Amino acid sequence: MRTYLFDNDTSDCRLPHDSGAEVTPEKLSKLGVLYYSFPPSSPDSPSRVDELAHSRTYASRDEVTVSPQAMGEAYEEKIRMFFDEHMHEDEEIRYIQKGSGYFDVRDDQDQWVRIKADPGDLLILPAGIYHRFTVDENNYVNAIRLFKAAPKWTPLNRGPQTDANEYRQFYLEATGDASNSPDAGLGT
Repeated sequence: MRTYLFDNDTSDCRLPHDSGAEVTPEKLSKLGVLYYSFPPSSPDSPSRVDELAHSRTYASRDEVTVSPQAMGEAYEEKIRMFFDEHMHEDEEIRYIQKGSGYFDVRDDQDQWVRIKADPGDLLILPAGIYHRFTVDENNYVNAIRLFKAAPKWTPLNRGPQTDANEYRQFYLEATGDASNSPDAGLGT
């Protein structure tokens, strides 16, 4: 895993967009993002993923492949949808098995932090964090998605209503980030 500030260039989202400003694992942790490494080549990785799933009470999982071959004509539309800034009311847990991609998360200054996810990387994004995803230039990623309950992926795109969402507010309180609250800047 490698993390850095996104360069805000609006060209193809699948490019690295590396601003040259590294982001430390400590900063990522302060944002509530958890990272684990379970290399696919290691024979104990499947059991370690299972142990993590059990310890965090993930009840179900599925496997997803994001590629033109797997998604056909819907591929480009899906990539655009995944790259729309959104949040979820559940944690987003992804274990990259093959291929690679980028998760972008908003930091406490509302800047994009880009996380390069490669095989063996397992990321947990907290409920309420604004984020987006894209594959890299190879247009391929295969990942296991873990869920607390039945598999679901419900994106809530960023906007005033989502800013006021209770899961968003809980996230802001948990990370001490009042700067992104809908009430930020209002006098008392």
